[in-house]
Amino acid sequence: MDPQLFFAFVLVAAALACTPGVDWAYSIAAGLRQRSFVPAVAGLCGGYVVHTVLMAAGLAALLSGLPGVLGWLTVAGAAYLLWLGISTLRSWRGASFSAADSVGKPANQIRTFLQGMGTSGINPKGLLFFVALVPQFVSPEAALPVPVQSGLLGLTFVLLAGTVYTCVALLARKLLQSRPGAARAVTLASGIIMIALGTVLLSEQLVPVIMGVTGQA
Repeated sequence: MDPQLFFAFVLVAAALACTPGVDWAYSIAAGLRQRSFVPAVAGLCGGYVVHTVLMAAGLAALLSGLPGVLGWLTVAGAAYLLWLGISTLRSWRGASFSAADSVGKPANQIRTFLQGMGTSGINPKGLLFFVALVPQFVSPEAALPVPVQSGLLGLTFVLLAGTVYTCVALLARKLLQSRPGAARAVTLASGIIMIALGTVLLSEQLVPVIMGVTGQA
């Protein structure tokens, strides 16, 4: 693998991981509301591991090239974000933000992991990142095969993202857990961010359809 390309990828991947978005919102909510935020961060990373496997196998590019598949993925991702955001808003008022909260039970940890995996795994923006950006940093002349290079780049992003999300969740807990009012405000903002992103993704798919129907009429 070309060292210069790899270094450039690390810079780009780190910048993207440090950009606030739905992953940040989920990490902050987990840091405030969960006894342990590790399952949430592990779930987010697990979603990107799935993207990495699809990319290395060449399936991500195949799926993105099929007419309508990416659109349906976007709709599914938007619906999931809307559900997750609404669930956050419904629970934010009564949240205690206590480390002794009963949500630390194993069953809830598994649920938190799966929700995190769904948050990043079903997000079509993540698929576009792995399909459109990662291949630009793969060198066909390198000694390693292209799928191996793709896998290493994908796992590098997973490592960077996991580090960033852990820091975000930890800082949220340290800075806000002793301030219930501020913690509730941040949780409320996290829910609103999820709903807003879900609405934007959904409108990107529905508006062209509505405009097309209107034009035909």
